[in-house]
Amino acid sequence: MTISAADWAFDKAGSLPFVEQLVRHATQAVGDGRWQPGERLPSIRQLAEALGVSRFTVTDAYERLAAAGLVVSRRGSGVYVARSTQARRLVREVDASASAMAQEVALLRRVMDTETFPFKPGSGCLPADWLGDADLRSALRELARQPAPLTEYGSVQGHPALRRQLGFRLERYGIQSDPAQILMTGSASHGLDMVMRALVRPGDRVLVDDPGFYNFQALIRLHGAVPVAVPRDAEGPVPAALRLALEQHGPVLYLTNSVLSNPTGAGVSRQRALRVLSLLSERQCWLLEDDIYADFDVRHSLRFASLAGFERLIYTGSLSKTLSADLRVGFLVSNPALIAELTDIKLITGMSTSMATEDLMYRLLTGGRYRRHVEQLCRRLDEVREPVLARFESLGFGVEHRPVGGFFCWLKLPGEISAADLSRRAAEEGILLAPGRYFSHQAEADSYMRINPAHCPDSLWPQLERLLAQCQQAPPSHRPTP
Repeated sequence: MTISAADWAFDKAGSLPFVEQLVRHATQAVGDGRWQPGERLPSIRQLAEALGVSRFTVTDAYERLAAAGLVVSRRGSGVYVARSTQARRLVREVDASASAMAQEVALLRRVMDTETFPFKPGSGCLPADWLGDADLRSALRELARQPAPLTEYGSVQGHPALRRQLGFRLERYGIQSDPAQILMTGSASHGLDMVMRALVRPGDRVLVDDPGFYNFQALIRLHGAVPVAVPRDAEGPVPAALRLALEQHGPVLYLTNSVLSNPTGAGVSRQRALRVLSLLSERQCWLLEDDIYADFDVRHSLRFASLAGFERLIYTGSLSKTLSADLRVGFLVSNPALIAELTDIKLITGMSTSMATEDLMYRLLTGGRYRRHVEQLCRRLDEVREPVLARFESLGFGVEHRPVGGFFCWLKLPGEISAADLSRRAAEEGILLAPGRYFSHQAEADSYMRINPAHCPDSLWPQLERLLAQCQQAPPSHRPTP
């Protein structure tokens, strides 16, 4: 049986290129079973004449479909729908619940789900339409015009000019470093994984903030180590709790944020930072300072690395939060001996990072466009943060710490409402929330949740008010216990 030219959906006035339209239509028709294996497609001449396009356009489309395994060409006979079952299988994700670490990464999976949750006030990223891509596309075109080869391995330690540029940026925060002390990574998480490989062994104790970033605990468990929580307040880690954790558990590493911490948006005072560093030094415990939100810190707040140097300190950052979640570029800074070891780990586990991506980042950082872009993002966040917090306060939420930058706010729910209950009800209506149990193991964690003001449009509030009312009306027996 031959597929008719009339079976092709095609819009000559559409915005998509003709070839792309043909490929998309054929891919969907094969995938949903409308076109069966063995059916013959129109000849190139027939389809070109029927649709009013060039033969080159149809030839290009057929070649792309053949490369994708959807059709096969038989010399002297024509083009046919492939008999491969792969061509008719929809691309699905595996069942997340089958993973032994499903609970640890549940929120991360939800944040990355672009279809189930139209509203994401619990997201840890900026909305895609805030980031834009005009500057990125311009830099990509500029990169493509360069004579440098794109087919070779780059420097194992990373793009030399980008490392030098990052050194200039660190100086703004009072952090002194040499390009040789900087190692480029595939992301901040990639860098953290390498640090864990270098310093942590199964059974070791690793300190984390409470409340703190949930992915830290997942990564610690992944390496067979044990996370130990250190309570944190508006000034930073609580010294008495840190001292007790050091004495009782003998940890080898402490993972912490010093600026715009996730989830509270708080920083660390100078007095508190000095006390933390002193306690860690007494016990010879390494500190990893995660500063991936540095560009949103318009006040150039205090960093641990500006006070202590890198004898037992590692600083990590990222360039992904302000540009694109899909551009994975991070870096580590530490003493030369540890950077040499981490470079070998990088070489063994992944060879090198993408020189093309790092070159792209270098062009963005040095072209003037990046600075303007970040300033615009910070202004937009400043414009929405206080109105959103005021709206939550009008609904009975408590704001114990008002962030001066970034996009994280840690809110206390009104009355006896459970964050877990509210989040479950919200998820059923396509609203992603981030309940406190992901960030804290303290008894009161279920009374808190993390909010991202950039993801709180006006259309969210009527649904949220209704969900809060449902939670308040629920009998106590139906409310989850923390």
